[in-house]
Amino acid sequence: MSHALRVGRMLLALFLVPALPIRAGQSGKPAAEASEKAEGLKPILDYISSAWDTLTRSMSECSTIVDSKVAGKSILYVPADFPIGEKLHALEARCNIEVRPLPKVIHQLGEVDTNTFRPHGLLYLEYPYVVPGGRFNEMYGWDSYFIIRGLVRAGKIELARGMIENFFFEIEHYGAVLNANRTYYLSRSQPPFLTSMIVAVHDAQKARGKEERGWLERAYAFAVRDHNMWVAEPQMAGDTGLSRYFDFGEGPAPESLKDETDHYQKVAEYFLQHDDIGSRFLMNRQPGESADASIGALYSLKLCSLPLTMEAQRCEAVKEISLNRDYYKGDRSMRESGFDISFRFLPFGAETHHFAPVCLNSLLYKSEKDLEAISRELGRAKEAEDWGNKASARQREIVDWLWDAERGEFFDYDVPEKKRSVYEYASTFYPLWAGLATKEEAAAVRKNLDHFERPGGLLTSPYETGAQWDAPYAWAPLQLIAVEGLRRYGFEDQANRLSYAFLSNVAENFRRDGTIREKYDAVHRSAEAAVKSGYTINVIGFGWTNGVFLEFLHQLPKAEVERLGTEQGARK
Repeated sequence: MSHALRVGRMLLALFLVPALPIRAGQSGKPAAEASEKAEGLKPILDYISSAWDTLTRSMSECSTIVDSKVAGKSILYVPADFPIGEKLHALEARCNIEVRPLPKVIHQLGEVDTNTFRPHGLLYLEYPYVVPGGRFNEMYGWDSYFIIRGLVRAGKIELARGMIENFFFEIEHYGAVLNANRTYYLSRSQPPFLTSMIVAVHDAQKARGKEERGWLERAYAFAVRDHNMWVAEPQMAGDTGLSRYFDFGEGPAPESLKDETDHYQKVAEYFLQHDDIGSRFLMNRQPGESADASIGALYSLKLCSLPLTMEAQRCEAVKEISLNRDYYKGDRSMRESGFDISFRFLPFGAETHHFAPVCLNSLLYKSEKDLEAISRELGRAKEAEDWGNKASARQREIVDWLWDAERGEFFDYDVPEKKRSVYEYASTFYPLWAGLATKEEAAAVRKNLDHFERPGGLLTSPYETGAQWDAPYAWAPLQLIAVEGLRRYGFEDQANRLSYAFLSNVAENFRRDGTIREKYDAVHRSAEAAVKSGYTINVIGFGWTNGVFLEFLHQLPKAEVERLGTEQGARK
């Protein structure tokens, strides 16, 4: 029997026999019959199983550190106080790269001006890690939580734990859990899922009888440092007591300049056509005027004649414009949020740093509850009490500032405007996932599920803006957040229906082209992407989709898994 076939049958057995309890109303069919009915899932499960290897990167391999995003010689940056020993020198020679120390020891974000790197490069990490896929060759902050969920489900605990160790290394040497391990990400983090990663791996180790108190003590210390970053200036959102996304860098995001063709020019065009918002983010100057105050590209506006005869067209420069510093700060902070790009924090995320977001503060509440549980397990009763009090205070603040009882949803809060946003977003499910919503609030959110639910899963938002984090797209991480949030409050039917819709969307598109993608069109149940804002491709891989697919299969009732397998097997 081939390795792929063995893996496929092992996964089928994992999902269809021990992992899926018999629920009320199910008959408990024999394992052989269940396996036969789910045989249609074998190809996609084989794909996911092999993908963990193909998506794994190690900085002992030239294929990882020879940087595909750099035209010249690749640079691997290491911490300023990190010894460059024989192992790294040998790597330089073998891979024809340069190992270069960072310009200074870093204690926190913002201590290094990321615009001074010439060239940019990868940041060293000690352990192998799983990347999302496609053009992504780095370990990403929030992607990794959903990847780790998949790794744990697949039994790859050591790989998952190694990724968490890499985040500890980032906190220790680069100042925070980074957006990803590249020099231009030394100015920002990503949504704080670190405690959720720690809990996932710790629980898996405990289930195997390999609980390590020493590792949990160490993990707790790093998790506290990660949390502290989010509750200190400049991460605070005005006087709300809540936190915000904030990138310490200035000017255009380097990854946008490289990967998002003409994005900033398209933003400038939009703002020109929408003066009500454009007047806040565009700078004007006369041709030839000093551009000292400008950052980023300048764009020339010309007045051209429209000849009605054979006369040549004549154009004359009228003025030049550029996007201002506040826009770029919002753009960079939007990228820290992970929701790049959407219109959630005003068009193109222009005011992300002026909002107290539902997602971030729900995650911080979840972190505080995790830290409460961990400190209690470690026998630190006073610390557990303190974390519980912090979580309770944040819960009250989230409800006070972000809950709209009339609309029955959680909304982000616009600090300068002193009002809640009315932009519906799937982040309204985060308080359910984190467990901070009351039963009445959760029921109200559930009633609005139809605002987001479509044939292929949960929309990110109901608004078609041309951005990939708005309609019509469904993304794996938000499917998991919403489904597990609904399950937490007892809405099993809705959770099963939503997860089945997404699973079948992914499976049907896999059957067509043999790949798993970064995002899916929930309206048309397609992997085709017509994104107009930001990077426009739909990357193949894909780490978090793989992880969520496995989790959803595990959570679904056995009969639903069998139905999915039968459907996919019948559509060859």
